[in-house]
Amino acid sequence: MDFLKVMQERRSVNFFDPAKPLDEALLKKIIETAALAPSGFNFQPWQLIVVKSPEEKEKLKAVAGKQPKITEAPVTLILLADKDGWKAGHPMMEKAWQNMVEIGASKPEQRSWVEKGAAALYGGDEKSLMFAVKNAAFFGMSIMLAAKDAGVDSHPMDGFNHDAVRKTFGIPDNFMVPMLIALGYFKEGAKLDPPKWRKSYSEIVWKTC
Repeated sequence: MDFLKVMQERRSVNFFDPAKPLDEALLKKIIETAALAPSGFNFQPWQLIVVKSPEEKEKLKAVAGKQPKITEAPVTLILLADKDGWKAGHPMMEKAWQNMVEIGASKPEQRSWVEKGAAALYGGDEKSLMFAVKNAAFFGMSIMLAAKDAGVDSHPMDGFNHDAVRKTFGIPDNFMVPMLIALGYFKEGAKLDPPKWRKSYSEIVWKTC
């Protein structure tokens, strides 16, 4: 699909067709396409819990404002943002480092510089949280765009009890949950509101230097 068309047609859909499943291969394609999103140092501090079973969707719905789309959509994703994803020794940090060396972006003797740079940028509670959520949000938005390109509708949700979601799904302390994303197909015959207002160029650009 043309990129502009993807942007224009992506909508936060409130009504999903519960009788129309999301093909597993298509879901995998959407996630792998979204994984091409950028991240700091290419650390990719994101993971997903894919909620598909009726029982688990009911558990999620109970701690997410009882939003019907959680159980109506064939899949709801719990997006995880890893606050430890920048730390030396973390599996994804180590994988990113090895790749930097393999492609010639860094030399083995620059390891200390990379570790110190990551610690300076992302060390500490506030910076670690910003690192995790910012990069996971890149991935989350990419999921929704990749889904629309594949003909799949979506809805990002932040109306949930963060602590209750963590407890219900056994999410470790290093993960923040920036959003939930329902994926599926718009229910035929349901009302789709007109596109909402968006800022103009002049309203977005605060200053040109």
